[in-house]
Amino acid sequence: MSTTTATQSQTPSPAENKMTGAQILWASLEREGVQTVFGYPGGAILPVYDALKHSAIRHILVRHEQGATHMADGFARARGKVGVAMATSGPGATNMVTGIATAMLDSSPIVCITGQVGSKFIGSDAFQEVDITGITLPITKHNYLVTRAEDIARTVREAFYIAQSGRPGPVLIDITKDAQQSSCVFDWEGAAPQLPGYRPDLSPSVGDYDKAIELIRAAKRPIILAGHGIILSGATQEVCQLIEHLDIPAAVTLLGLGGIPASHPLNLGMMGMHGEAWVNTAIQEADLLIALGMRFDDRVTGNLNTYAKNAKKIHVEIDPAEINKNVKVDVALVGDLREVLRELQPMLESTPKHPEWVQYINQLKGDSAVRDIQNLPDSGHLYAAHVINDLWRETGGNAIVVTDVGQHQMWEAQYYRHNTPRSLITSGGLGTMGFALPAAIGAKVARPDAEVWVVVGDGGFQMTMPELATIFQEKIKIHVAIINNGYLGMVRQWQEFFYARNYAASPLVNPDFAKLAEAFGIRATSVKQRSEVIPAIREAREHDGPMLINFQVDQEDTVYPMVPAGADLKDMIRRPNLVVDTEIEW
Repeated sequence: MSTTTATQSQTPSPAENKMTGAQILWASLEREGVQTVFGYPGGAILPVYDALKHSAIRHILVRHEQGATHMADGFARARGKVGVAMATSGPGATNMVTGIATAMLDSSPIVCITGQVGSKFIGSDAFQEVDITGITLPITKHNYLVTRAEDIARTVREAFYIAQSGRPGPVLIDITKDAQQSSCVFDWEGAAPQLPGYRPDLSPSVGDYDKAIELIRAAKRPIILAGHGIILSGATQEVCQLIEHLDIPAAVTLLGLGGIPASHPLNLGMMGMHGEAWVNTAIQEADLLIALGMRFDDRVTGNLNTYAKNAKKIHVEIDPAEINKNVKVDVALVGDLREVLRELQPMLESTPKHPEWVQYINQLKGDSAVRDIQNLPDSGHLYAAHVINDLWRETGGNAIVVTDVGQHQMWEAQYYRHNTPRSLITSGGLGTMGFALPAAIGAKVARPDAEVWVVVGDGGFQMTMPELATIFQEKIKIHVAIINNGYLGMVRQWQEFFYARNYAASPLVNPDFAKLAEAFGIRATSVKQRSEVIPAIREAREHDGPMLINFQVDQEDTVYPMVPAGADLKDMIRRPNLVVDTEIEW
């Protein structure tokens, strides 16, 4: 959507009192059910912060505006409600850009509120003036420049509606300083959203359902591709009913982990670049792909020219823009996934099951299902797999785990079995280093009774580690597991495979992370041996506050399997079978 300058005023109600635009903003957020805002003050947003004294909303002071957006994002993903971040104009607003883009690519509903210079100064290159609506136009679902107090309530209502309806995403509201300071009547009821051109609620036609049913009944080797949309739609129950009724195995995207319980016998596990070989082989040999709430990302498909060439394809997706964008499909069912499956399920009563196909895939697995191994071997080295596997066992799989991007992210996906939706929060589409620590803060605020763990690389951790101060100041109990291998791990892995081990700019000289955490007032310890992993995890879980564990793992450990970027799914770099100095025999 394009940038909108809010200009429509509302009809005042005589029974209401005049309020400043800043007061109206807080009152509007309260009406939307907001209880927490993550932010950082500055000159152009100071009228709003001054008016905070009239609100019951909790404000969490971050250490960097990027952290505020990631916290709002983590909040939204953990709770399924809109997260709110706030910053001043200029550098405050531009520091939010990475977090906004992260939310956009992963369909996370957040509302970012920024201050702007006075309306008469716009376009004059005033101090800390930047066209943030123009900058964020490609990475927001919609954004607003508000220049009058009369338009604040309506803009807030529209922003929240847009952020969480249809395919969720970020919305930005930029409010000039004079709009915050001037007064008008606060008419909440009169500020109801009026968006005649915005209709995200779509429903497939009867003919589309008929075509889908015909393909499903004719299939001999069907596979369901389970994406993030299952979680966003709340469709776990419906998807499980579908795969059980039709006896269809399901492969899961990274962001779809937890959408189908990992323990479900028809859940094959993660597909794509770092998915297991039997999963990708089954996809390539399938005669029907039923894609549920996923977008055929390049990390899933590999080479599009050879991707599932013999398979018909059904795509259930709420965003029409994703249909035929990357992979041409035979039938598109455009609508909310849960509602589509509720309509589809009764129409499939007489559909045959596929026991031979399921048995064949189980034979492909053999004894290489690494995530089913309870006790990984101890060869004297400490591997990330040890850490993640032990963390899963100690938490019973019941924690919320928040990760950055890279090797640790893939190891978490392989060795931590997620049985519930919203138990894995990770940066998928943008692959944002620095996401995990602040996003975990947001997740813990959203679900204070949940156990929250950060699993993060030593590189990404250092991008947002000042948020340790936020954790200490706000008394937020989360635990941080740094997978410290002294490298930008995934960069090093690519350099090993594709650049003749030329480790240019990937080695890291790190601080003592345990001492660093202690300087922020947070308990910490370092772990170098396998025998120390479980005691450290237990210490953190028993501690009544946050704790950081610096896991110093093998430096040249590698994520297997791996499909090279752009390669065929069948051309995987497989897990080695022999024990060498830096590898585990699985």
